[in-house]
Amino acid sequence: MVISIIGVGLLGGSFALGLREKYPNVRFVGVDKSSVNQKIALAKGIVDDIVSLEEALQISELNVLATPVDAITSLLPHMLDLVPEGRTIMDLGSTKELVCRLADVHPKRNQFVAVHPMAGTEDSGPGAAFKELLVGKNVIICDKEKSSPESLGLVETFLRDVGMKIHYMMPVEHDLHLAYVSHLSHISSFALGLTVLDKERDEKAIFDMASTGFSSTVRLAKSSPQMWAPIFDQNKTNVSKALGDYIELLKKFKEAIDDKDLDTSLNYMTRANDIGRILAGIERK
Repeated sequence: MVISIIGVGLLGGSFALGLREKYPNVRFVGVDKSSVNQKIALAKGIVDDIVSLEEALQISELNVLATPVDAITSLLPHMLDLVPEGRTIMDLGSTKELVCRLADVHPKRNQFVAVHPMAGTEDSGPGAAFKELLVGKNVIICDKEKSSPESLGLVETFLRDVGMKIHYMMPVEHDLHLAYVSHLSHISSFALGLTVLDKERDEKAIFDMASTGFSSTVRLAKSSPQMWAPIFDQNKTNVSKALGDYIELLKKFKEAIDDKDLDTSLNYMTRANDIGRILAGIERK
């Protein structure tokens, strides 16, 4: 069997590395426009060869589309045009409504599986990939009934083999929920990083004073802008709504602090503490 990784970065690279242990006889090929990424992917053993997109589609039983989401929406229709019958394309994008709409109008829709692994780090590129990234993480498949049983089964098998827990959602539902639990946290981290950088011109002072709390909160601000800008754009309606809700609560927090309203501040923080109980329950499942 041959599996192609189109966009050999953190997610695609980690998926390939995770599968290699289970399937030592599978040949992995990579497609990437960056010569640097190509060299790293080969050196790390993520892929065995670098090929063109056209060749990958002709030789691979499974084609993993792991580029930023703007490239996914431009590449997917072309890939569906070229993919032979009986082969499968899956994407790993963080937005799903637009890509699923594009797939829906293609006659080979049943050869596509819409996938979003809920995993990642603030680092990017094949150099950041590691085989344990996906172990124990949730993965969402959207519109599973529109994929052929063969394509869906193949993808589900590989996702389970790398240690992921599969959930199913509709694309609209997926994008709404992700705006709050993923996309908003990244914007918040970017904004916090900018706020501190704009206020504190002395970079040494920032690093000298930064605590572990600040470092963990701003960690996501190191994420790839090239990856996240298209995500915010494709999910702009939901992200804007989530940002509006967040800004309103920030205003209320500011008012309570300005008014020395300790009871209200304590109430907000006590309510927020409940997130720990919820997340602990999710982790135990």
